[in-house]
Amino acid sequence: MTLNSLMGSMLPAIETELLRTVSLLDDPGTQLFHEMLTYHMGWSGIGAGPDATGKRIRPLLALLTCAACDADWQPAVSAAISLELIHNFSLVHDDIQDRSDLRRGRLTVWKKWGMPQAINAGDALFILSHLALNEIDKDFPHQIVQQACKVVNKACLALSTGQFLDISYEQMADLTSEDYWRMISGKTAALLSACTQVGAILGGADGAAQESYRSFGHYLGLAFQVQDDYLGIWGDSALTGKSTESDLVAGKKSLPVLYGLSKNGQFAKRWTEGHIHAEEAGPLSELLSVEGAKLYTQNAVDQMTDLALQSLRAAEPLGDAGEALFELANMLLIRQA
Repeated sequence: MTLNSLMGSMLPAIETELLRTVSLLDDPGTQLFHEMLTYHMGWSGIGAGPDATGKRIRPLLALLTCAACDADWQPAVSAAISLELIHNFSLVHDDIQDRSDLRRGRLTVWKKWGMPQAINAGDALFILSHLALNEIDKDFPHQIVQQACKVVNKACLALSTGQFLDISYEQMADLTSEDYWRMISGKTAALLSACTQVGAILGGADGAAQESYRSFGHYLGLAFQVQDDYLGIWGDSALTGKSTESDLVAGKKSLPVLYGLSKNGQFAKRWTEGHIHAEEAGPLSELLSVEGAKLYTQNAVDQMTDLALQSLRAAEPLGDAGEALFELANMLLIRQA
């Protein structure tokens, strides 16, 4: 497969640069600080390894986009890992805000070292991401560097705004699907669209192609999140590694839940009565399906998927990297876990 071939060269380069950047804290006085970061990144501690590191989708998207513009992807590695570090900064802070004990099957940083140090660890990842991004000035003209930095900073603001909305929504009873799309446009889609847009900028794409790649990343992010919501209620827990009870029990206001609430039927009646117990999750997921939420959510996934692939086709990606982008998009959008 074209994707596997390119991943074979891109992923080691991504990991090497991530390790080098995080090693800026590998000092006798900050060894524990460094350990917190290497632990979160999946390189150290119990359970370290591929399952703990994640798939590095964001830097891959950036490098594949750059290469699909018929450019050398290697000078773009520092920008690509900057986006991965931003993603991981957001995960550390999300885990604190959500009081999540586990991340990829391991204790979260805050659970292992406490909230104050976890906040520090997240902040360090954010700062390191910008130090990494600044390194592209060695290989790209100043105007291109400024353009890429502006895209990344706007994505960081959108990411924080999306998280603000997500937290705010926990206390709101009258949310609509429009509120949901606004939230995930920041929380999930903003960083993915930055990956593809930055890749296009560093790849030398013209303005129209940059916009097509940005749009591809945006709709890819929306489709990915809606698919995640679908799997959170109707997925196969043996494949997802997550109980399908958890989203309903946690009271997560996902797209299918918001649709169910908008119907003002039996699901909405039970939801408004208070906390959902684990033994109720199965019957309620069936009730959601009967009331049309399952089909509605799948249709939303299909719609966002179509828009993502239309945008990618409009960008006219070139060569093996172009083929690999379609492979990666299909892998992310047609998933069971």
